[in-house]
Amino acid sequence: MIFDTLYWLRYLVVLFCGMQTLALAEDKSHWEIPLGGNAFLTSKIANSADGVQNSGIVRWQDEKSIFSIYFRPDRMAELELSLRLKVPQGESQIRASVGGKTIDLTLNGPEFHDVSLGKIPASAAGYIHVDLQGIRKSTAVFAEVSHLIVSSATSNLQIAHVSDNKGNMFYWGHRGPSVHLGYQMPRGKKICYAYNELTVPKGEDPIGSYFMANGFGEGYFGIQVKSETERWILFSVWSPFSTDDPKSIPEDHRVKLLAKGNDVRDGSFGGEGSGGQSFMIYPWKAGVTYKFLNSVKPDGQGNTIYSAWFGEVGKAEWQLIATFQRPKTDKYLTGFHSFLECFSDRLGYLERRVIFTNQWFCDDAGQWYELTGAHFTVDGTGGNGHRLDFSGGLSGKGFFLRNGGFFNDNVKQNQSFTRPAMPTEKPAIDVSQLPNK
Repeated sequence: MIFDTLYWLRYLVVLFCGMQTLALAEDKSHWEIPLGGNAFLTSKIANSADGVQNSGIVRWQDEKSIFSIYFRPDRMAELELSLRLKVPQGESQIRASVGGKTIDLTLNGPEFHDVSLGKIPASAAGYIHVDLQGIRKSTAVFAEVSHLIVSSATSNLQIAHVSDNKGNMFYWGHRGPSVHLGYQMPRGKKICYAYNELTVPKGEDPIGSYFMANGFGEGYFGIQVKSETERWILFSVWSPFSTDDPKSIPEDHRVKLLAKGNDVRDGSFGGEGSGGQSFMIYPWKAGVTYKFLNSVKPDGQGNTIYSAWFGEVGKAEWQLIATFQRPKTDKYLTGFHSFLECFSDRLGYLERRVIFTNQWFCDDAGQWYELTGAHFTVDGTGGNGHRLDFSGGLSGKGFFLRNGGFFNDNVKQNQSFTRPAMPTEKPAIDVSQLPNK
């Protein structure tokens, strides 16, 4: 009898411990972070063919290549990390660096398998990145890596990352969140002109940046960084015919160029709607404040005329960019806004920032109105939590937008901000003297 009692006690202890172990295992959360949407080649040699594809790192040949994988826990946690990889042939050695910890790994095996990087602490909510660099290899590539595996027993932990490629999300996640300011316009007024000033702080102008100053219902006007040696002033107007193929626009729906400034090129654009495009190659500089002016006026014949002028604050001169006629449109300026985006998916890990100041409107009676209110929003990449490195709001006497770089001090979207009024800063613009008006 005593023997039976001891037997059942032992059985219950074993059962209880097993259930506890199972509960702990079930409580451990697990994330498979695909490198196709969360890794970047952040350091490389010239003309290197290394890079990240949708399937992950599949071409990794150069020792100087550094791949960085980004993810963001939403609280303090202990994290266990692994890489899912294979070495198609031979053996290699790589170095993984994360949170001040460096791990050298010797790799082999032609089938995908998980290799542990050990445990690291996340001391607070915020982005963490894992850097990978090759040390030596016996054949063509160091490894092919598809996922970073993150697991943690921390209760209710959330990890922000691009989880899959639905809707081409790897591409959009690589570009990073686009951020916008929608400006408050005077009610009941026929607005003919909109004025804005833009400054890109030094060091915040990497390749692939579009700093858009003057957006409106049918187009946009701003500056871009196209390459290390080329920068643009860009002004575009959409066609009323909805298509991504400019060649398919019927003749009576085409945006027509009426005038353009010196050294300005014109053409059409597609891919995100279609219409008329104009741009000027111009060496604008970070740290310098530029002025942007648009006019939007109906011509009384079923068309609307759109013009754009550009200049440097502190200088009287204005440069005409272009004047377009948009058919089947009869309206004044609406939907005034600014935005900041990265259009290079390979460079979405770099930070960008822009400041907008001294916004004004002029109505059809020649009355000027100062703009002091703006509403901050972000696109689906940020709004749906794929990436949280976005911010916007007040900056001194103006507004700012910021994205990329995987920073942590983000700002909640859908907030409104009011800057100080600066009536003494009203621009002195004689619209009758604007070039090629």
